[in-house]
Amino acid sequence: MDYKNTLLMPKTDFEMRGKLPTKEPKYVQRWQDTNMYEKVVKMNEGKEHFVFHDGPPYANGNMHVGHMLNKIIKDIILRHKGMEGYYVPYIPGWDTHGLPIENAIQKLGVDRKSMSTAAFREKCYEYALKQVEKQMEQCYRVGTFADYKHPYLTLNKEFEARQVEVFGKMALDGLIFKGLKPVYWSPSSESALAEAEVEYHDVKSPTIYVKFKVKDSKGLLEGDDNYFVIWTTTPWTIPANLAICLNPDYTYALVKSEKGNLIVLEELVDSLWETFKLEEKEVLKTFTGKELEYMTCVHPLYPERESLVINGDHVTTESGTGCVHTASGFGEDDFNICKKYNLPVYVNVDEHGRMMEDCGEWLAGQYVDDANKTVTMKLDELGMLLNLTFITHSYPHDWRTKKPIIFRATDQWFCSIDKIRDKLLDEIDNKVEWLNEWGQVRIHNMIRDRQDWCISRQRTWGVPIPIFYCEDGTPIMEKEVFDHISELFREYGSNVWFERDEKDLLPEGYTNEHSPNGIFKKEKDIMDVWFDSGSSHTGVLIERGLGYPADLYFEGSDQYRGWFNSSLIVGTAAHGQAPYKTVLSHGFVLDGKGNKMSKSLGNTVDPVKVVNQYGADILRLWAASVDYQSDVRISKEIMKGISDNYRKIRNTMRFLLGNLNDFTSADVVAIKDLEEVDQFMLAKLNELMKDYKVAMDHYNFADAVQSITNYFTNLLSSYYMDFTKDVLYCNKFNDTRRRQIQTVLYHHAKTMMKLISPILVFTAEELHDHWNCDDHKEESIFLEAAPTLFEVENEEAIVEKFTRFLALRDDVMKALETLRADKIIKSNMEAKVTIALKDEYKELVSLQDSMKQFFIVARVVLTADTEGLDEYETSFVKAEKFAGTQCPRCWNYYEEDELVDGLCPRCADAMK
Repeated sequence: MDYKNTLLMPKTDFEMRGKLPTKEPKYVQRWQDTNMYEKVVKMNEGKEHFVFHDGPPYANGNMHVGHMLNKIIKDIILRHKGMEGYYVPYIPGWDTHGLPIENAIQKLGVDRKSMSTAAFREKCYEYALKQVEKQMEQCYRVGTFADYKHPYLTLNKEFEARQVEVFGKMALDGLIFKGLKPVYWSPSSESALAEAEVEYHDVKSPTIYVKFKVKDSKGLLEGDDNYFVIWTTTPWTIPANLAICLNPDYTYALVKSEKGNLIVLEELVDSLWETFKLEEKEVLKTFTGKELEYMTCVHPLYPERESLVINGDHVTTESGTGCVHTASGFGEDDFNICKKYNLPVYVNVDEHGRMMEDCGEWLAGQYVDDANKTVTMKLDELGMLLNLTFITHSYPHDWRTKKPIIFRATDQWFCSIDKIRDKLLDEIDNKVEWLNEWGQVRIHNMIRDRQDWCISRQRTWGVPIPIFYCEDGTPIMEKEVFDHISELFREYGSNVWFERDEKDLLPEGYTNEHSPNGIFKKEKDIMDVWFDSGSSHTGVLIERGLGYPADLYFEGSDQYRGWFNSSLIVGTAAHGQAPYKTVLSHGFVLDGKGNKMSKSLGNTVDPVKVVNQYGADILRLWAASVDYQSDVRISKEIMKGISDNYRKIRNTMRFLLGNLNDFTSADVVAIKDLEEVDQFMLAKLNELMKDYKVAMDHYNFADAVQSITNYFTNLLSSYYMDFTKDVLYCNKFNDTRRRQIQTVLYHHAKTMMKLISPILVFTAEELHDHWNCDDHKEESIFLEAAPTLFEVENEEAIVEKFTRFLALRDDVMKALETLRADKIIKSNMEAKVTIALKDEYKELVSLQDSMKQFFIVARVVLTADTEGLDEYETSFVKAEKFAGTQCPRCWNYYEEDELVDGLCPRCADAMK
């Protein structure tokens, strides 16, 4: 007889194969159609808030795999917090202003020169919205929940209005000021240029090596024939030299030569002496750059002026001498380092690109290109030129006139850091919790060393700096004016600034003593986009009533320099405290070999392709499995391993559902009426829930995933589900023992569905769709109540007892493995096991009647006699083949006289 049809085999429509790429989009659509995000958030309305503020990705192009790591982990955090009972409204954001969008639309054929600024900005606006829509679809696809119907965009009218409010408050508090800073300057256009207006062409330029005579060596050098040697490709900037910059950590050599004792980088001495064609070469002394700091030199062109020796980390060994010519008015590094040493911003070139009068009669009035030759000849005449050569290199040009441009300091708007530095450092060190400990050190050092923040940009697509100038050039900083502009932006958007004249932008009837004729001029610059995103706490948290500060900011580790930094400055300046209570960061995504991804290397991983191949749940499981706080890796091999792990989870859950096909909540057995081993499993499930909660609460998602997979693999699958199959399949349908085991499986299935739901969102929802054990279930797994701990009597004692039993089981399995390896048995079911328990394990004798089933063997005999038994850690064991007959229905072995009509008693009863 074929007994297969008499067995109660698992049945479920929950498929073994995930088919995630096919199924997931249907769930995305369902959640959108049913407003599932809104329902999930509403479920905890009125409860404690958890405010998580989204750092806005830039709205240009597809999301890369780093974005997806970020978005998935954010989603896991929010879903867990929601499951914990927190009210977690989540507003996703996008950074929508800035140069890349200006560039992108011009590449698409938009002719910026043929239209007004307002019209060009409209094109930027339209493009940005399309990019947001595309990226939003990609966020939907990986299963993230957020208020995508009401995202925040930095181009939103209300966001721009709040940004002006913040700017106004900071200005009125004396934190916003105008000063000098080098920018791209086009003499041919007599204008500062944005980076978008710069293109590069090869040009032939002079490169010169010049010596600066040491004036005050601070007692380190002897004699008066010592010189620092600098190198430059812009001789016209030598007249503006204020300093010579050295790297504090590099080693410099004082080398005797026929041209004097020259100071250069020690490692470059040989190559430079060849360039200078010098014969004499004797290293007299070596110093670190730090030791030479604060020496002074005589300016080679103007003996009455001094050049200060300073230190800067931007100095490299790639070219030159290691001694960098520094002119504060003509380079960003120069400007920043001179500011650190309180050196003035010195500009001796006018807006036409001509040398000014204080350069001297021999040079004044010459264009910078002509000045290159004049300056070089003068240096040679004075004996200060060591070498002149010409190189061809890429140089910036004005995109309109095709003429070379220069770096030149012009008036810019700044946010003062000095005035709030102590407050910022106090917030960092004493108020904010930095979950990456090194993050606190990093941002502390950045703020400690940060210069004033230049917030103006000579670009078009951004929030205009809301400043008007009076007839005498005085900038207007008045609350009435800032409030009026904010209201205009809230009603019309910031493009109104470019569409209206000054009189239509100022409050009606506005007058100012500095403009007796009532003439005003509006600022043309826009704000740095980091000021946009840096004020998002006000534009979102305060604007939308979510509360300030946020509980958590979470972004990539590059944001200590970026968004964490700008948000801290703006938030503290505007509201007196940091905009976040806690900061967490993730690392970069590298390829499988640990290399940085780049298109040129061809090692990029497209998350859209990963999702289409494996499914979003696999990408989510990867994000939750890696140590995201450090740099992480992704590759086909890694994703294959993640897929294998996913299959184990899926198949375990399928087994649970399949064996509950004839079980309902009405069949649940009370915990007190379960067998000890069942109670042990629920106690272990309690342990898992506790470990999971600790891991998730501390954002250690890899630990949470590991806890679940270890539990599935090491306890549920390999132990409990293994030995209970016999009861589930072979006992009577409504047998008490079968119902007890099903009760354990029922509790596990409900709990596990919920535990995996923040990570495997699609799979959890699919499981919930196939859950038929309860009279009532919610519309979605995400609307189900969070799992709670089970009340198990004598829980500790039961866990201790069965932990010891599992140690005994390990020893028995080792003995059986030897039997199988020797090919004495094919299956453990054929074995007889004799056990002599060691004294400390004697209590396990109470499990004697169940041991045959727990070990899945034919016979278990407990004895006090250890003779002929092999010693193990817990006991003495002998495993041997059982000389019995196999029941054809359950495949267990019995003595011949135990069988009833060829079946074991249990199967014979089940067949009645």
